[in-house]
Amino acid sequence: MNTTTFDLAPRRSFQRRDALDWLFAALVLIGGGYALSRYHASMDVYEQGILLAAMPSLVALGWFWKPLRLLSVLTGGATLVAIALYGQHTDSFGADLAAGEQVFWLKYMLSSQSAILWMSLLFYMSTLFYWGGFFTGAGRNSVAEVVGSKLAWGGVGMALIGTLVRWFESHQIGPDIGHIPVSNLYEVFVLFCWLTTVFHLYYEERFATRSLGAYVMLVVSGAVSFLLWYTVARDAQEIQPLVPALQSWWMKIHVPANFVGYGAFALAAMVALAYLLKTAAVRSLWIGLVAMPVGIIAIILAVRLLADVDAAMVAGLDGWARKIAGVAAFLAVSVALRQRLTARLPDVLQLDDLMYKAIALGFAFFTIATILGAFWAAEAWGGYWSWDPKETWALIVWLNYAAWLHMRLMKGLRGAVSAWWALVGLLVTTFAFLGVNMFLSGLHSYGTL
Repeated sequence: MNTTTFDLAPRRSFQRRDALDWLFAALVLIGGGYALSRYHASMDVYEQGILLAAMPSLVALGWFWKPLRLLSVLTGGATLVAIALYGQHTDSFGADLAAGEQVFWLKYMLSSQSAILWMSLLFYMSTLFYWGGFFTGAGRNSVAEVVGSKLAWGGVGMALIGTLVRWFESHQIGPDIGHIPVSNLYEVFVLFCWLTTVFHLYYEERFATRSLGAYVMLVVSGAVSFLLWYTVARDAQEIQPLVPALQSWWMKIHVPANFVGYGAFALAAMVALAYLLKTAAVRSLWIGLVAMPVGIIAIILAVRLLADVDAAMVAGLDGWARKIAGVAAFLAVSVALRQRLTARLPDVLQLDDLMYKAIALGFAFFTIATILGAFWAAEAWGGYWSWDPKETWALIVWLNYAAWLHMRLMKGLRGAVSAWWALVGLLVTTFAFLGVNMFLSGLHSYGTL
């Protein structure tokens, strides 16, 4: 009896598919087949295998969560348009990337840099509309929040277009230059922004509330701000050849898996902030939300005064201190307006459940990424683990969330303690990602600021 039920389940799943489901599947398979036939010469066997596995995976995701179908079709179509526009202007090697500054649609919309700038604008606007929803709507989902959600989807779409077109552009520079755009801080911050937003949009639909968007999009807007600063300060939008350590197929799976973890941890932290504002006593909020950034500023100033740092490092530390002070001011305003900012949030059980699901998802992918990173290290440097600062802090992040999950599943940890822990966990993760690059050196020094 059980065997019969198991055998029939896949059949029933296929029978529930409508014409749009099958049309989407056909488009994905046709698009993937075209990419394989057109660009197979630029792919090694691992990349071809990843593409073949990605096609049914995308179909399954589109069937599971229908908004992904339209997103996939539009981004894929826009990318093909951009490639066709580049194809009309060629040089001795391939497409002439100067067309990105000459052709109207490339210059203002579809070149990688233009698309990523549109992503930045749309995410900023989405954050503003989400926050406006707290003050303009009386229902569960205000008009402003609906607009914010649509803008967030638009930002994700432009981020994906920018990423895919940048991938194509990298292959037009010269032999052995092309690579998946996850190789430097500029590219991975784009990855972080759209992944975190997609996680939020999924849970937004799952829990039927848009009120969490104001909190989650704050961390996305913070990442966008860093991305724009980094672009101006370092000309980071320029595509560079890979350093030897990054010339590995392990990068193609290790980095995305890592950032699924980072995005999920960021989502959990912002849900934790919403939970604390909704439930914690005012006194404890003032102590925690103000003391935490003040403590970070004190550490930054101590490093500035006591450590042997150069003038550039001093300027960087001062800049971070000002940013943290701004965060402290924002948190203080949030505490003062807590009743208005929490009245329309989901109930505490939903917030707690979402925080747990996000951390569980992030932990699973971060674990996979850490294992993949060990294999990559063995290939690049001859050893699975070398206690490099980046590896050490990755282990600290893993242990932090492993302990969080252990305390929840084995000891029943709930409430404010788990929320504070998740919020502090984002600071630990941020230091592992950025702080190590700023203040420490090691085998991963190719990722320095």
